[in-house]
Amino acid sequence: MTVTQVPQVGQTGGLAQRYARALYDLASEQGNLPDVLGEVEALRAAISESDDLRKFLADARIDIRQGQTVSNVLMSKLGFGDVLRRFVGVVADNRRLPDLASILDGVLALDSALRGEVVAEVRSAQPLNDTQRSQLQARLAEAGYSRVSMTEHTDAALLGGMTVRIGSTLFDTSIAGRLTRLQNAMKGAA
Repeated sequence: MTVTQVPQVGQTGGLAQRYARALYDLASEQGNLPDVLGEVEALRAAISESDDLRKFLADARIDIRQGQTVSNVLMSKLGFGDVLRRFVGVVADNRRLPDLASILDGVLALDSALRGEVVAEVRSAQPLNDTQRSQLQARLAEAGYSRVSMTEHTDAALLGGMTVRIGSTLFDTSIAGRLTRLQNAMKGAA
């Protein structure tokens, strides 16, 4: 396993963070923050689990009307409340659907930070099962991260293993990372 310090870029910064803060503040003001956070987690999981949905959200050719239609159907089908439904509508109106996953991650990160937790961004080749999640939580606790909230992403390019980013610290146990380190070592030996 390799641990490196890398600058944290993008995930919860800039545009995504502003949208995340707006949704969080709106839900807080309306007094239904726990419900909205549960819906945010469910929508984030739906995006993570569906290749078609990720492809749709990332497609820059989608016009505003199509984005609105699909987001309304999706929100209704998944049974989300009015706050999240209207928020995703605004995201679609502003042509920010490609940023929706980062915005949702930002909402969860903001909530975790306000509760005193650190956010661990976990990328794995395959989705984690419950046993792997609990083992990872235990290992992170051993490393000094007792209050950790995890966001999970599937990335087939890792080939196997996982990467865990907490702030600027990256723990890399992926096969792709090992191959890169091996390649760099071979270049240095030549």
